[in-house]
Amino acid sequence: MQFMIAPSARLRPSPFFDATVAEGMKALTTYNHMLMPTSFGRPEEEYWRLIRDVSMWDVACERQVELRGPDAAELAQILTVRDLTKFSIGQGKYAPICNHAGILINDPIVMKIAQDRYWYSIADSNIWFWAGAIAAERSLKVEISEPDVSPLAVQGPKAEALVASLCGDWVRELKYFWFRETTLAGIPLVVARSGWSKQGGFELYLLDGAQGTKLWNIVREAGKPWNIGPGAPNLSERIESGLLSFGGDTDANTNPFEVRLGKYVDLGLPNKVVGIEALRRIQKEGPRRHQLGVLLEGSEPVAPQHQFKWHAISSGGRRLGDLTNCVWSYRLKRNIGFALISTDAKPGQAVEVSMGGKAVAGTLAELPFA
Repeated sequence: MQFMIAPSARLRPSPFFDATVAEGMKALTTYNHMLMPTSFGRPEEEYWRLIRDVSMWDVACERQVELRGPDAAELAQILTVRDLTKFSIGQGKYAPICNHAGILINDPIVMKIAQDRYWYSIADSNIWFWAGAIAAERSLKVEISEPDVSPLAVQGPKAEALVASLCGDWVRELKYFWFRETTLAGIPLVVARSGWSKQGGFELYLLDGAQGTKLWNIVREAGKPWNIGPGAPNLSERIESGLLSFGGDTDANTNPFEVRLGKYVDLGLPNKVVGIEALRRIQKEGPRRHQLGVLLEGSEPVAPQHQFKWHAISSGGRRLGDLTNCVWSYRLKRNIGFALISTDAKPGQAVEVSMGGKAVAGTLAELPFA
């Protein structure tokens, strides 16, 4: 069945949109009020290209919330439960954001551009509004904006060789989440060692949206020796690798401890950090749920319609939690997914998943799968 997306000012195409259409984009979704490609029609080929070679993704929907001004550093810390006191210019950190109840509301990367300038590279929720409200209530001197910044991801084991051929061998020295400003054929960029896969790679933060097609074509042409091709954040690879999807694997009650983010929560931070007092209480009491993997029985891929909702997980007639995603693993040759489930449930336990009107047998597992 085919559907049409009605044009709307609420949905913004990215600077790479025309290039992805020319590449034969077959499916897309919405993310941060933008259109994001999800498939170019050859899912297994796109998967193995990421695993073995190099793939390029339009992830311009990964918007930046910029904090600039004399109180930018203070606001940057108030917003995240991760300690930013030892933070250098040119460094990025995975930095969960929680509300006052300790509920996870975004899991961005925070990047220190200058002493008085930070970017929050956000997942799919409106942190621009949130940051503005927090800054206003604390009377902080900081300007909050969404700059003209659009990431293009270059992912896979051959990504480093490709990006080094474009920008220079200095990229090989970048640590994970660190970045550097540069230009490529006159195009202003921030190059970061980052990306939503476990296969290694970089994100090229385009600083001039008018040059999206030009940048895409430069990377596409330079990548031919490494078998480059278009792709998107890959569902099969990210679930195999145990990567969290905020909003997909979390609900309105999820705290960081439930989804394996406890190591990014620094409970000794001052009380002015939003959510930190609540997280101390949650940690003391112990979370009620945790995130595990699920290995499902069956030798056929799960139908796409199963991705639209979570599915109940039970054991011995008792509801334990939910399957938050499910995908066919090309490496494991079976369906796998994540469970957000009672802490009483343990890896190795047999369960049943209510899916498509029937109970599917499965086994809980540690994450990551591969």
